[in-house]
Amino acid sequence: MKALDIQDLYFTYPDNVVLNHVSLQIEPGERVGLIGPNGAGKTTLFHSVCGVLRPQSGQINLFGAPVVAGKFHPAVGLVFQYPDDQIFSPTVYDDIAFGPRNMGLTAEEVDIRVHDAMDLTGICDLAERAPHHLSGGQKRMVAIAGIQAMRPDLIIYDEPSANLDMRSRRRLIKFIQQSRETILLSSHDLEMVVEICTRVILLDEGRIIANGPTREIMGDQELMEAHGLEKPHSLIAHDHLFA
Repeated sequence: MKALDIQDLYFTYPDNVVLNHVSLQIEPGERVGLIGPNGAGKTTLFHSVCGVLRPQSGQINLFGAPVVAGKFHPAVGLVFQYPDDQIFSPTVYDDIAFGPRNMGLTAEEVDIRVHDAMDLTGICDLAERAPHHLSGGQKRMVAIAGIQAMRPDLIIYDEPSANLDMRSRRRLIKFIQQSRETILLSSHDLEMVVEICTRVILLDEGRIIANGPTREIMGDQELMEAHGLEKPHSLIAHDHLFA
């Protein structure tokens, strides 16, 4: 069974085709990067997988179950690009508890899940803090904890390193590397993609251009530049510097 199986997905606005017959599969436990220029269709793809948007045609299955637009799908969780778009409760505890409470869990089970998620993300000391008083890195981990508390099997990260300082970015990379869930990650921080993902999918103008091992795809400078991207610095040979 595939963690994610997308077949012939087509999504269009009246004057713009955003996803043009996209098909892709992700195995359970994989960490896959989705790269491409702005406007390539990455966020639209994410929202379609989560059931937020209704494509005009195509099929999406999560762990064998079809995704129905407008219906909650507990198997997938989306970490937004901007934590402030995701965090809205008066305290960190209440924000993390929001998802489990709306899943109909008992108060005891909600409390267990909230504390497990805070422990996992290292934010137990923030439980009673007001989210809007937190740093960018702290907000990011609160947003991740809110998703973790619902215990999805697939977590989607949309630009997870946006606006993070170096220390927070490094902590986030380490956290995702150690995650047990299946990961689908989109980021313009291509070095982060190299560190986390074993496979990448290059999307441009709503079409999959390339799909394969991270270092092979992202190390192809001609391919990357043809689609508005740069070859990551870590994949550039520097042997000549020591000649």
